[in-house]
Amino acid sequence: MPSLLDDVPISLFHIRLAACASGGAFIDGYVLAIFGVAMVQIGPEFALSAAAKGAVAAMVLLGVFFGGFIGGYLTDRFGRQRIYKWDLAAISALSIASFFVEGAFSLIIMRLLVGLAVGIDYPIAPALLTEFSPKRLRGPLLGVLISLFFVGGAAAYVTGEIMLSTIGDGAWRWMLASTAVPAAIIAVMRIGTPESPLWLARNGRVEEANSVMAKVFGPGVRVDESPAEARAGGGLFAVVKAGYVGRLLFVTAIWICLIIPVYAIFAFGPQLVGAMHLEGRASTLGSAAIELFFAVGCVIALLLVNRVGRRTMTIQSFAWAAIPMLLLAIFSDAPAIWAAVFFAAYALFSGGMEVMSFVYPNELFPTELRGSAMGIVTALSRFGAAVGTFLVPIFLENFGISTTMYGAFAITVVGLVISAMWAPETRNMSLAETSSLSH
Repeated sequence: MPSLLDDVPISLFHIRLAACASGGAFIDGYVLAIFGVAMVQIGPEFALSAAAKGAVAAMVLLGVFFGGFIGGYLTDRFGRQRIYKWDLAAISALSIASFFVEGAFSLIIMRLLVGLAVGIDYPIAPALLTEFSPKRLRGPLLGVLISLFFVGGAAAYVTGEIMLSTIGDGAWRWMLASTAVPAAIIAVMRIGTPESPLWLARNGRVEEANSVMAKVFGPGVRVDESPAEARAGGGLFAVVKAGYVGRLLFVTAIWICLIIPVYAIFAFGPQLVGAMHLEGRASTLGSAAIELFFAVGCVIALLLVNRVGRRTMTIQSFAWAAIPMLLLAIFSDAPAIWAAVFFAAYALFSGGMEVMSFVYPNELFPTELRGSAMGIVTALSRFGAAVGTFLVPIFLENFGISTTMYGAFAITVVGLVISAMWAPETRNMSLAETSSLSH
């Protein structure tokens, strides 16, 4: 029987934990995409300009910005388990409240609060999954999280289209409220999840940590983590003080470069696809199909991440994803079938960098800073995504689809250059090795 966490085999516990942790990513994808469909009715009902549409859509990302900071600090300071049980319940309640909004201002407030709750979950669920996973499963299991993000987006597009067809006027209220159902289900599934043994050990509670290990994996399995010499307490200053600024900047930069095009597609998927000559129901369902291609790309990447390696996967993914973005810009007037092919190709090729957006921030920082680092990266990247989401409708209206796609191509190339210069290799290493500054 293995004696250390890094050596344990996969179990039903890992599968259940991955499903529950991935639920947060599913909700994030659902929240973003369902609003993209709802905007078809919200825009005319509230007489929103292009700039106002961008501002409203960006509110959830602004909420994630603040939520990432808050969740990261709280999970490093007080543990993974406490908030993990309640943040999705908050999303469920806020989604129901969104049904009753009156006017653009109240809608903005509700979107901000939903984003806040989503952001709080971002650093918690991946940290918990990371700290229960053996090294050979860590990359693939973290890849499951981002895969469910896109499954959530596809589910939202289909749900939104069904509601538009069956409910008609006012369907947008039911769309926003529909998030409550999966959020509540996943919140219930999370009940009973134990505290991270690595967090417990790092905070001097070694006996509790080994008790959790014995309960989950059987007697004789222990943690290989000693208490921190000085407890950092979490937060941005703790990460900076510990010397992880370079890693923080690297992970944030590549995440911004991959997330701006993706979030633009999520928030304005039907409009973007419509601008490429797919209209009406075909536009919405086309967006759903693209999200499924994103999910397939992530599944392929998570199956290859241990074979190819982290660095190679990141570089290759950015390189290949840039090509269809360039083709979309050059051939923006191409027939609809080619637009769909280019979008699908981008979705497939981006799988590697999407998976690494969850793997790198959870491998490159120590246990006492992991949640804070993930929260900071989430916050900063979503701020960049919020800016991009705000600008997308303005660019579409004033410059057209071609210029918008040239911008997305340029951002992807920047991500490629950054990855080629600074992406590290962490394959087959323990968390102690991957998070060491000497690595």
